[in-house]
Amino acid sequence: MNWELHAEGIWKTVIGEPSAMTPLSSMGCNPLKEELASMGEGSLPFSNESVQVDRTSSSFIVRLPLEKQERIYGLGLHFMKMNHRGRTRYLRVNSDPKQDTGETHAPVPFYVTDRGYGLLIDTSRIVTVHCGSTMRLNETAAEQVKDRNTDRGWKATLESEYVEVCLPLEGAEVYLIAGPAIIDVVRRYNLLCGGGTLPPKWGLGFWHRVPTLYNADQVMEEAQQFREKDFPCDVIGLEPGWHSKSYPVTGEWSRERFPDPAKMVNTLKQNGFQVNLWEHPFVSPDSSLYDKLLPLSGNYSVWGGIAPDYTLPEAREVYQQQHLEEHLNIGVSGYKLDECDGSELTRNSWMFPAHAQFPSGYDGEQLRQVYGLLFQKMTDDLYRKQNRRTYGLVRASNAGTSSMPYVLYSDLYDHKQFIRALCNASFSGLLWTPEVRKATSAEDWVRRMQVVCLSPLAMLNAWGDGTKPWSYPEVEPIIRHYIKLRMRLLPYLYNAFAQYRYKGIPPFRAMPLVMDTSDMQSVSETGAALNTTDGAYGKKVEREWDDQFMVGDSLLVAPLIAGEHARDVLLPQGIWYGFETGERFEGNQIVRVEPGLETMPIFVKDGAIIPTIAARAHAPRPGEKVPLHLIHFGEAPGSIELYDDDGETFAYEQGEHQWVNFTVTRSDQGIFSGAASKESVDLQSYSEIKWTYQAKRLPEDHTN
Repeated sequence: MNWELHAEGIWKTVIGEPSAMTPLSSMGCNPLKEELASMGEGSLPFSNESVQVDRTSSSFIVRLPLEKQERIYGLGLHFMKMNHRGRTRYLRVNSDPKQDTGETHAPVPFYVTDRGYGLLIDTSRIVTVHCGSTMRLNETAAEQVKDRNTDRGWKATLESEYVEVCLPLEGAEVYLIAGPAIIDVVRRYNLLCGGGTLPPKWGLGFWHRVPTLYNADQVMEEAQQFREKDFPCDVIGLEPGWHSKSYPVTGEWSRERFPDPAKMVNTLKQNGFQVNLWEHPFVSPDSSLYDKLLPLSGNYSVWGGIAPDYTLPEAREVYQQQHLEEHLNIGVSGYKLDECDGSELTRNSWMFPAHAQFPSGYDGEQLRQVYGLLFQKMTDDLYRKQNRRTYGLVRASNAGTSSMPYVLYSDLYDHKQFIRALCNASFSGLLWTPEVRKATSAEDWVRRMQVVCLSPLAMLNAWGDGTKPWSYPEVEPIIRHYIKLRMRLLPYLYNAFAQYRYKGIPPFRAMPLVMDTSDMQSVSETGAALNTTDGAYGKKVEREWDDQFMVGDSLLVAPLIAGEHARDVLLPQGIWYGFETGERFEGNQIVRVEPGLETMPIFVKDGAIIPTIAARAHAPRPGEKVPLHLIHFGEAPGSIELYDDDGETFAYEQGEHQWVNFTVTRSDQGIFSGAASKESVDLQSYSEIKWTYQAKRLPEDHTN
């Protein structure tokens, strides 16, 4: 294997003769080489020569050394496990995965281990990863062969010393990515893919999707209710009924339900609402697009519609021109890209098969693996040409999409799995929303809404159930509070996404990206050392801490689900405060909290500076300046590098943005004061700056 230095801390080799069409090539990934260089050389825990490759009659097998306690994270969006050690992952795009096989909405062939490296396979083919779940006969030690009848130490999965990755026979491009820490590997992966996405500011507000067959009057009435009932909302999403026909779709407005869509979109915009349209890739025979796209489509239909070959520039041009004329030119702000995944895992089966043929020469397996990517890139390019940022939803993804302004979702609905998916997404350059649809009780409603309000995209999806934020009157004040909390935190959230864009740091982070995994396992419920004897012999199951996560650098979120009245929280080193309670906690231990229904446990670091604004009905409009409130927490000095730009265009890519470092220091007399790194601070988005020092809890919002 001939490894070449591809970028600082990243090595690349080519195995076999891979297809030219890959996830990274489809995305046109341009590595942020300056930022990669600023991270330094990095290091691998083994030499490149330790990576082996064998060829069989049907595949290439790449083997990498695996230590006994090494944990494996990533491999895309997964609902049921965070540490994949001992499992086999079959990485095929598929909707609604109900079994822990590796098939998922976003099967990214990139993993990272806590030994301090990552492996990326850039291919449009299906990849299988054996995460220490295979053992060759000549490597099987005699002492590992046990009698299950009599030996309690028998194990179903022997402890392999290798990860084995099965590549297609055509081969693939392979990248080794250096650490030493897990967060370093993930940052380098994101920077390799062009950096993270930076949404428009309105995208970080609250979203509401209306029922499928709503007409224009019903949409306007529902939007008005948000304003009358004092619930913030930035985006109204329209579901399949906006199309003249759907499943397959036309991409054309239903004139029966929306006689004047331009007027409706304009009126909503005047009232602070963006409009997001649902669609999927399969084009109806009744669409004006059909005849143009028919010769540019595959030889299998889906729901009776054509599946266009969006690898072809001419197919993309046809799609983009129609969407520009009918959607963007009247003010539509983005899309929900549904059903670009296919399904064999639900009670239905639909998608073009792997043996489908497309005009480009690619087959159905390849197109299915990248269909969601092509959909994302095509729509993002469309908005880029208009110098407008977009933010939306997508149901299929793969490698190379860190820079794409799309958040994954699913028709599954297990709340614990949704929280785990949010954590898992952070290892693979993905974003995930635990959207709310319905609830089994007022308690379930609150717990779901609390989590979604501190996620990459805060959305109530009422397409099928018609629910509203006020659907449970007995808890309406709690729901309003958490939506408004999100609105107050817009500057903090935007700052976290700016770090993602420029530095590759995920805005939402699983705990192994924050703490050393050995430290995570070295504390118990009392803060004492783990009983290593019990741990070594399997009497204590290792907890993954996949039910809590960091938002940005300073906030730790530990959700509860319905039926839970208390929970354990793993706190990293340092002093922490209850963000809304003011309770003080020592870190580097597990603490027990028992919040009421009105509170979701959120913790803030001692010394943190949290930028906030007053809660508003919607995000500030471009050019509108609002007061900025910098809240310093605790007794330690602190600092924050605050990012600002116009929040809507791509001018920031031409240098029209700024970073300002704000610091809080303590004098010898114990007096705290704040200062900026620039003598004169003139931020595009903020009219004035107010400080609060030594806060133990979030101050009340008295300005709204």
